[in-house]
Amino acid sequence: MQPSTDSRATTKAADLLVDFQWKPETEAGAWVKLAMNNAMVSLPWASSFAFKLQRDAGVRLIDLLDTVFLGQESCHLPTAMQAGWVASDRPELNGQHFKGYEHPGGLFPTIAVYDDIDTEEIWLAMKVEFVADFLAANDLTRSIEGEPWSPYRYAMIENNFGKAAFAVAERHGRIGYCTSAGPDVCQAIEVYESFRTRARDFDSEDEALQYTIELVDAGIAKIGRDYACDRFFAAERDYWKKRNRAAQFQKSRQDRLGIGWANHDHHTYRSSRQHFKALVELWEKLGFYCRERFYAGIEAGWGAQVMEQPITGLITFNDVDLSPEELAGDFSHDGLVESQALQTVGLWCGLHGEAVTLAGMHHLEGTFDFVELQNQMESQAGIRTMKPFTDFPYLKQAFTEGERWPVQEKRLQMLLDKLLVTDEQADRFRKEGAIGSHLENLERNDGFKGFNQKGVSEIIAATDPRRQAAKDAFEKIDYKTVGE
Repeated sequence: MQPSTDSRATTKAADLLVDFQWKPETEAGAWVKLAMNNAMVSLPWASSFAFKLQRDAGVRLIDLLDTVFLGQESCHLPTAMQAGWVASDRPELNGQHFKGYEHPGGLFPTIAVYDDIDTEEIWLAMKVEFVADFLAANDLTRSIEGEPWSPYRYAMIENNFGKAAFAVAERHGRIGYCTSAGPDVCQAIEVYESFRTRARDFDSEDEALQYTIELVDAGIAKIGRDYACDRFFAAERDYWKKRNRAAQFQKSRQDRLGIGWANHDHHTYRSSRQHFKALVELWEKLGFYCRERFYAGIEAGWGAQVMEQPITGLITFNDVDLSPEELAGDFSHDGLVESQALQTVGLWCGLHGEAVTLAGMHHLEGTFDFVELQNQMESQAGIRTMKPFTDFPYLKQAFTEGERWPVQEKRLQMLLDKLLVTDEQADRFRKEGAIGSHLENLERNDGFKGFNQKGVSEIIAATDPRRQAAKDAFEKIDYKTVGE
C-alpha cells in the first residue's frame, strides 16, 4: 500500500477510498511488542526509562520506536515478514552491510537487518527530537554519531553485548542511517529561525500566504525540501504551543524526559474555502501527497484532506467547509469559491485567521497512553479532556478543552460587513473570545494508520453522477460527525 508521491495520482475520490483503507495489523503489532519485550529483559536502564516515560508523561515507548535492528540469521525476521514487513526498495534503507524492511499497512518501526550483528541480538532505536537534549535531560554522557544538526544522529545508550541494545536517534528529513552529508549547519539554523520568526499578521490573507510561500521556497533552496519540511513544522509546533496551556504543560513534561515532540502524530490545519488550494500547494512544495479525505456530514458542512510526507513521516489533516458534491471532485487542486455562509471551519478562520498564517494550528495530535494522559493532565494541572470522539480498541481520540482566544476587532468588522455574523454574535465574541486550539490525546494500537472514516464511502457513492437517485441516497445516510 505504498502510495505514489504524485499527488495528482491520488485525487480521484473512489481511488482514495480503495488505496487508503487502513486496518489494524494485529499480527504486526504483536511482533513489535514481543521484540521490544525480549530486548527489555536485557536492558534495565531502558526498562526503567519506559516506566518513567509512561508514569511522568503518559507516553508509551512502543510509539517512539524508530528502528528494530536484527542480525542476518535472526529467527525474528521470518516472523516479521509473515506479519507484513517487506524488503524496502528505498536506497536510503539499503546499505552495504544492511537491508531495510518496511510495513506498508501500518505505523510500525523499520526493521534493519545487519550482517554484523549477532544472530539473535535485538537493537532498539527510539526517536527523539534532539539526541543532545535527551542525554542532558537524563544526565547521560555518551558519544553522538553525526555532527550537530545532521539529518540523522544517534547515540548508544545501553548495550548488553550479544543480547540487546538501546539507542536514541533524531531525524531531520532523512529516512536512512547515514550520519553525514547534511546541509550547511549555519544555513539550517538560519532557515529554522526564519520559520520561527516569520510574520503572520498581514492586511490580507493573500499577502500572508504569499509571504509564507516565498519563505518556504527560500528555505528549500538553501537546505533541501525534506529538511526544510522538518524545520517548518517544528516552528509550527512552537507557535501553536505558545497559545495552548495544555501544550505547554505536556511539552514541559516531555522535555524533562528529553523526547521533545517526538511523539507527534499529525498536525491539523483549518482553512477558508478560498485559500484551501494555496494551502495544499504549500504542503506539496514541502513534499506532501494527498492521502484519504473525510466528510463530517451535511449538517456539519465540512470535510478534510489528509496529506503525508513520506520522508519526514509528517501528516497534515486539513479542514475546510465543504459540500458532499465537492468531496467527490478534486477539491484540493481545483479550488473552492468563497461561500455566502460560514460553517464550522470557515467561521473559525474568519475569527482567528488561516491556521497556516495568523491563527496557527487548530490542534496537534500526539500518541499517548490515552487513559494515563487524561488522568495525569486533570490531576496535575486541572486540564480536562472532552468526551472522546473515537473509542475503538485500535484508535482512541479526544480533545483537551479548547483554549479561548480574543478576537481582533478588524476581523469582527470584516465578518459584520459581509453579513457573516450578527451584531449579537459579534458582541459575544468581543466579550468572551472564541475557542481557538486544542491538544489531542490520541492512542493507536496494532499500527492502525487511519482515522475515524465512518460514512465517507457512503457519501462518495451517493454523489457519484453515474448513480441514479443520488438525492434519495443522501437522505438515507446517518451523518454523524466523523474524522477530526
